[in-house]
Amino acid sequence: MRELFIYYRSPAERSAEVAGRVRAFQARLVALHPQLTARLLRRPGQRDDGAVTWMETYAIHTMSPSDGVDRTLESEIEAAAESLRGCIDGTRHIEVFEPCAW
Repeated sequence: MRELFIYYRSPAERSAEVAGRVRAFQARLVALHPQLTARLLRRPGQRDDGAVTWMETYAIHTMSPSDGVDRTLESEIEAAAESLRGCIDGTRHIEVFEPCAW
């Protein structure tokens, strides 16, 4: 089961805007893919440069261990995240993990 962990940074003063945009596109994605679980996390505090670190997570929860976030859904997530353009510093870093135990 393939899960995505996506992290990036934004200026602290744009936190409300980033959170609002991510929550909006995650809600649309979940409406289109009801088995999708999408979360938004933020590292506590901020860095010395005034940036905050964000983490989005995406997983498909079914009874089949072969199901997961496929490349098509990953592309949909990245297309939706285009709404963050200009709000974040640098790029979104995508990490893929698979569960080792159930």
